[in-house]
Amino acid sequence: MNVRRLIPLTAVSAAVAAGLIALAACSGSSTAGHNDGKLHVVASFYPLQYLTQQIGGDHVSVTNLTKPGVEPHDLELSPRQTVALSREDAIIYLKGLQPAVDEAIKQSGVKHTADAAAMTTLEKHGTEVDGHHHTTGDNASHSESEAGLDPHIWLDPVRYAQVARGVDRTLAAADPAHKADYRKNTDALVKKLDALNKQYAEGLKSRTSDTFVTTHAAFGYLAERYGLTEEAISGIDPESEPSVSRMKDLHSLAAKHHVSTVFFETIANPDTARTLAGDLHVKTGVLDPLEGITDKSRGRDYIQVMQSNLAALQRALGAK
Repeated sequence: MNVRRLIPLTAVSAAVAAGLIALAACSGSSTAGHNDGKLHVVASFYPLQYLTQQIGGDHVSVTNLTKPGVEPHDLELSPRQTVALSREDAIIYLKGLQPAVDEAIKQSGVKHTADAAAMTTLEKHGTEVDGHHHTTGDNASHSESEAGLDPHIWLDPVRYAQVARGVDRTLAAADPAHKADYRKNTDALVKKLDALNKQYAEGLKSRTSDTFVTTHAAFGYLAERYGLTEEAISGIDPESEPSVSRMKDLHSLAAKHHVSTVFFETIANPDTARTLAGDLHVKTGVLDPLEGITDKSRGRDYIQVMQSNLAALQRALGAK
């Protein structure tokens, strides 16, 4: 785990804990301060915000802890933000992705908290997985989630649909009066995700290459789902620096597997990807890990950006 990101938490934990105790004593309820009749839910970052809004509809008010354009791995919370969590009705997060959020949730006292990682199956990525995910070379150990597990489950539509079912259960437990509506909305969303999965499976079926190169190892679940190989410049942690040997390996791999494109991201520094592409004399492209939606995103929501990612992969892999 990246110790650097955890240091600010220790400095504020005592003050936050004291603030939470005082707040709980005067509020007596997780709904204190909310009088609009809606279920107030905090989502830790965009993919969980999207699910909650799609499932909750008009019955929920959703707050995203991670502002657009901010790398979720780097999120830090102020004592005020941490204390404010105790007033929410539910919290949806992904344990291991954002250490600051994990710590704040422990102190919040909110009854309805749901870990998206517990709603599906996580795997270790960053080394070869069934021949389809070599990724990070010397950076394989730099994972933000527990025991080196890859947290990027939302980039696999099948796993993401499993998380949607878990969010449905969480909202229904927090707001039983609208349980039927949440289930209806979830069923509709899962159909969209099933359709997206079929688009990927069909769209990548006939291709001339299986290998794509990315900035950091975010696409392991997607690669595994569709029989592809992701070769990442850096590790699961987007801030990890590639070693010299890793860069040499990428040169060899690119030639061997006829790599045509090096992908960079919308909210991460593209310099290393562009340098590698220049050295290899190949194109660059955008493959969005969907950790947030900004004006630079190639789509207005999860489905549209995933469809843009599919089109980018088809071009890079020679898919018909």
